[in-house]
Amino acid sequence: MSQPIATERRLLTGPEFEVVSRSHYPVLCGLERPALVELARLLRDYHGKARDVARERRRAQRGKAEPRGTNPDVAPDGLTRKKQVFASALKRVNKELSRQNAAPEPESQGENARRALAMKRAARMHRHPSRRTARLGMNPVESQAVPGTIDPRQVGSVSQQVRNHQGKKDS
Repeated sequence: MSQPIATERRLLTGPEFEVVSRSHYPVLCGLERPALVELARLLRDYHGKARDVARERRRAQRGKAEPRGTNPDVAPDGLTRKKQVFASALKRVNKELSRQNAAPEPESQGENARRALAMKRAARMHRHPSRRTARLGMNPVESQAVPGTIDPRQVGSVSQQVRNHQGKKDS
């Protein structure tokens, strides 16, 4: 769980807090990659130191190791919380480093020019349909109807012949 900056300030020494304060977000996003790598290295060192001292104090309390320092009876709780502060700061820095690594690099001018040329060539290609089109107008299609076998001048005379034959039959 993250801790307030005031708690971090109370737990850490001056140089430690200065390093951890650079890992908070408004400042963290403005750092370049080399500065982030250096910050991660410092935080790992501080985290390792706090881990080792806390482990040593726990061993001394259990009687497995000789007590060190001027006040060996101090509980390692503060060091454990200090270690958590360094761990959360290191997590923020690592997340920012991975975000910067995942960001795509801007394309070069040559890549942009090649892509633009390919788009221009693709737009210039004409695609012709496979069917007939009205380019210069439709071609006239000859009629498929078979011309009649009867001369148009005879149509009326045939009708007259039918009338004549019917009249003879009726009379």
